[in-house]
Amino acid sequence: MHPTSIPFRLRPALLLPLGAVVLAGLGCVPQDRYDELMTAYRGKEQMLLSTQNDLDTAKNNERVLRQQLLQATEDIRSLERMRDGSSADLDRLVSDYDRLQRQLVELGAGPLPAEVVDALTELAARYPEVLEFDAQRGMIRFNADFTFPLGSVKLSESARQALATFAGILDSVGAENLEIRIVGHTDNVPISRPQTRASHPSNVHLSVHRAIAVRDALVAAGVAPARFSVMGYGEYRPVAANGRNGSPENRRVEVFLTPMLVPSGPAADELSETIVQVEVDDEPTK
Repeated sequence: MHPTSIPFRLRPALLLPLGAVVLAGLGCVPQDRYDELMTAYRGKEQMLLSTQNDLDTAKNNERVLRQQLLQATEDIRSLERMRDGSSADLDRLVSDYDRLQRQLVELGAGPLPAEVVDALTELAARYPEVLEFDAQRGMIRFNADFTFPLGSVKLSESARQALATFAGILDSVGAENLEIRIVGHTDNVPISRPQTRASHPSNVHLSVHRAIAVRDALVAAGVAPARFSVMGYGEYRPVAANGRNGSPENRRVEVFLTPMLVPSGPAADELSETIVQVEVDDEPTK
């Protein structure tokens, strides 16, 4: 077994025999040197135990926060089902939800369940040229140069394969309640070819149309349409400096996964009716 594969919790137990071996290898040493080495060893052992305790505490904090986040989501849905028009309680719950979400990110846990993170990490490893995965932000970034031909919204074959696998992950038990926000971006090179400009008058149009193409591929693969939102920023939110020919880093489509606050399907229709009713009821008397 490679040393790095030794379970973390077992390492303190291995330090004592290891220290004994090191001391034995030194042969006969003066008592003061022996005491110095043993003191150093015990200090390292205590430091390792303290680190393990800190890690256990962080894991417990993450577990508690995830439970609170799930409870906050359920509270919001319960309040929506009550349809009592109490916007103050809903605002409070949404605020609590956002706070818990930020605390999870600060702990380094990210917004996604562990099984979803593992699946998306594996997906990114299978298609490294097409996409990358940022677990801390819950974001999957598609490289537009490998996802679409120049000035086009037609998906490449490798992108279609990646999106088909991605759709299966989105419909898994761990991800079925995640909302999907798709955002398109371009570099700052203007669209000049007339045939391209006829379909995409500007970079903003092209960025939105590419986001829609990704959304349509996922819907065609079976992901519920109500889970999606789509937008595009064109060249206005770069992540790298644009050169004479733009920048490959800026030509991208990003997919953000976040817990869904508002239910989809029939429950969403009922909620829409409730919101309309509340607005009518709250209208001041003239």
